[in-house]
Amino acid sequence: MKKILITGGAGFIGSHVVRLFVNKYPDYHIYNLDKLTYAGNLENLKDIQDKPNYTFIKGDIVDNDFIQKLFEEYRFDGVIHLAAESHVDRSITNPMEFIMTNIVGTVNLLNAAKYIWKNDFENKRFYHISTDEVYGSLGETGYFYEDTAYDPHSPYSASKASSDHLVRAYHDTYGLPVIISNCSNNYGPNQFPEKLIPLFINNIRSNKPLPVYGKGVNVRDWLYVVDHARAIDVIYHSDKVGETYNIGGHNEWKNIDLIKVLCKVMDKKLGRPEGTSEKLITYVTDRAGHDLRYAIDSSKLQQELGWKPSLQFEEGIEKTVDWYLENQEWLDNVTSGNYQKYYEDMYGRR
Repeated sequence: MKKILITGGAGFIGSHVVRLFVNKYPDYHIYNLDKLTYAGNLENLKDIQDKPNYTFIKGDIVDNDFIQKLFEEYRFDGVIHLAAESHVDRSITNPMEFIMTNIVGTVNLLNAAKYIWKNDFENKRFYHISTDEVYGSLGETGYFYEDTAYDPHSPYSASKASSDHLVRAYHDTYGLPVIISNCSNNYGPNQFPEKLIPLFINNIRSNKPLPVYGKGVNVRDWLYVVDHARAIDVIYHSDKVGETYNIGGHNEWKNIDLIKVLCKVMDKKLGRPEGTSEKLITYVTDRAGHDLRYAIDSSKLQQELGWKPSLQFEEGIEKTVDWYLENQEWLDNVTSGNYQKYYEDMYGRR
């Protein structure tokens, strides 16, 4: 039975990957390692928590002794590394936390894998999931490719760029069988509402202002999280080593245009007159170092491994809104307590 460690498996993307692997591969045992910070929630995995091929482990990838002992005890055959601090705003206010988790934590995992596999890398795999933000910012045209030069502009993207370089260095120096993917903005069920789409769904539901950075002209490529999990599955099971794949949704939207679509969908779902939610839009001081545009070219992944996104944004946003409205208890639970202070700190300024 293959033993696969998935880090950050109680988080947004991680929980969808864990669910897919547990259900699709009964001959694998999936170990979910998560620190259970504010963004990690075991409620995300209630439907598979009692499966015989699933084990949850609470722990911090920054704790090197813990990681070494974990690898010695379970002797994993593969690692799918998703655990990361991921919100740009938080990285601006607390960069050290991002440096520790995203850089030091990744190196701890690399060292543990290298030690336990002892240069016997056959049928082993270290898969590192990263972000398109490492590439920096695009103008109005062009795309990020796998060989685009790195140009990170925030502590978050710089920490992810560093971890990407380290993963590649362990492949080039030690022969560690690694693979990396860089994805565009994800959306869908179970996302913590510090990110734009669940934040605005929650605010519209509560008739609270919708804080839009600057003039809302920043452009992002949006990927439905289930499609991302499918891509991770395909990449992990390929015979490629030392490769990088970009994963994009081919759904570019200016923030303000996306927000207006979301407002229309919410008005329809809540039975409100069209235009009601748009009145909640409030422009706030722009984020420091805010990149103008991200756009992923994922043709390499499509041509070599046959993956492509299954949903366009309009269909995906309907499914996403439905999920949050049907799971209001989940949303209420994660937005209680410390979330309120965080929200005031981030968006209380004008």
